[in-house]
Amino acid sequence: MSDHVPGVAYTELADQEVRSLRVRYCRLRTAGGEPVAELEVLSFRLRFGAVAVAAEGIGGVETQPEFRRQGHMSRLLRQALAGMAQRVDVAFVSDGIEGVYERFGFVGAVAEGHLVIPVRNVEQAAGDDLGTAVPGIRGSSPADLPAMIRMYNTAHAHRPWTHARHAGWNRLIPQATWKPGSQTLILQTDGAAAGYAVLQGRAFGDPLGSLTVDELVAENAAAARLLLIAIARLCWKRRLSEFTVREPADSLTGRVARHMGCTYQQRYPPSGGMMAAILNRSSLVRSLEPELRRRAAVQQSDKDYDKAFDALRRGDLFPDDKALIRLLLGYWSTGDADVHGMSVPERYRDLCNAWFPRGGTQSLSTPYAHRLDRY
Repeated sequence: MSDHVPGVAYTELADQEVRSLRVRYCRLRTAGGEPVAELEVLSFRLRFGAVAVAAEGIGGVETQPEFRRQGHMSRLLRQALAGMAQRVDVAFVSDGIEGVYERFGFVGAVAEGHLVIPVRNVEQAAGDDLGTAVPGIRGSSPADLPAMIRMYNTAHAHRPWTHARHAGWNRLIPQATWKPGSQTLILQTDGAAAGYAVLQGRAFGDPLGSLTVDELVAENAAAARLLLIAIARLCWKRRLSEFTVREPADSLTGRVARHMGCTYQQRYPPSGGMMAAILNRSSLVRSLEPELRRRAAVQQSDKDYDKAFDALRRGDLFPDDKALIRLLLGYWSTGDADVHGMSVPERYRDLCNAWFPRGGTQSLSTPYAHRLDRY
């Protein structure tokens, strides 16, 4: 269907702020002003390792029932993406609809994972009675947000897919009718916050059959351990045998939990989920050159490196943008690309192995979409 549908106009309303992110509303309306379809474009800075770049994400996509199955959503997405390409080099969808966004250049680019921790394991590791309060644990206040932002940015400074949180960030779920919002625990030591845990917001009246931690960040292993003990204590009071923590296995929290004994459950959706698309390949690769140099440990000018980098930027190396975004974010390694028929010339193989090692190496953490960075 043509993007120019008689009687239906495309508009954008920019520079709105929703929960500390800048939002642009992209809409289709009839000549009489009747809403046809709408989506939101959110602005943020997203990490590809140690380098964060300006990015935009698509969310809140919907078409009015009477206008569905007429091609309006395809037109809206194409026009919104054309505008995004004028502002940023890469686009994201945090909860893509299965089988839809691939048609617009998006591809799944991060696995979903979480830790499951038995309360008994924490009790044994702590050697303490879980009926006893953990010293230093208290509820949060708005005054704690700067410390929380600092700790998060420090803890995940090299982790792909995470947002670089700005000073005014606040994506905590606000309290509303029948919804108590996010519950945040602060660990305070020597008069300062040393860690925090954000418990998943739920509705008043929901059964207390589970406990999920959306985020747990600490300055050191001792602080992470105390926060896990405090959460296990909440479970003990609710007669729960285990709890879930949405943190990657290679984070500080993940390593402490593994020492206590836990499982890590990971899922790779075949379609939909958390997706990404390159809008301007050459510009994006140029922006990420400091990160690629860091991974390859190449600081000075090097002729072979420069040739490989130019080949990557032009598309001579990994010409498929969907493959490239997976490689850049650590969802794929060079070996994964080989499996999918994208062979690497032998002269570039060692460098590509350093550039794209997948997660879990010293140069690149496992990509992970934190719940509070999804929209």
